[in-house]
Amino acid sequence: MRPISHEPAGYSCPFCRLQRDEFNDRNQPTDVIAVTDRAYARIAPKWWPGNPGAALVVPRGHIENLYTMPPDDGHAVWDLTQRVAVAMRDAYGCDGTSTRQHNEPAGNQDVWHLHVHVFPRYTDDRLYQRHDHARWIGVSERADFAHQLRSALAMPVTFG
Repeated sequence: MRPISHEPAGYSCPFCRLQRDEFNDRNQPTDVIAVTDRAYARIAPKWWPGNPGAALVVPRGHIENLYTMPPDDGHAVWDLTQRVAVAMRDAYGCDGTSTRQHNEPAGNQDVWHLHVHVFPRYTDDRLYQRHDHARWIGVSERADFAHQLRSALAMPVTFG
C-alpha cells in the first residue's frame, strides 16, 4: 500500500520554518534544545494540563509521516527521543515519561511533518484523558523548561 499525503498544497511547515530562522509566537530560537545532523528537539508550544515542559523531536528533513521516513532519519529521531526523555527525568524530576507519534488525520496527526511528543509524566496526571484541555504556551512560559532541558542535554542548539 502506497502512503497517501495529507499535506495541503502550499503547506507552510512550522518545523521547517524554525530551521530557516522564520519565527513567530510558536516558533522561537529559544525553543530549540538540541540539534543533530538529522534531527532536532524543541520545547513544544502546546501543553496538556499536568504535563508542562513537553518536548518534540523532529527529523530535520521534511518527512510527512512514519510511512515514508528513511531508516537513518528514524534512528536519529529515536536516538534523540531517548536522550530527551532521560534529560527530562533528570531536569524535571518527573515520575516518568511518555512518547507519542501520530500519522494521518485518523491517527490525530495535525502537523504534516513527523514529530515525536515527549511528555513528562506524574502519578495520576491523566494525560490521555485531557486531550481537549491542551493549550498554546507563550514564549516566556516555555523558556525556563527549554533552559532546563538544554542544560541537561548539553548538545548543540543551532541549525548551522
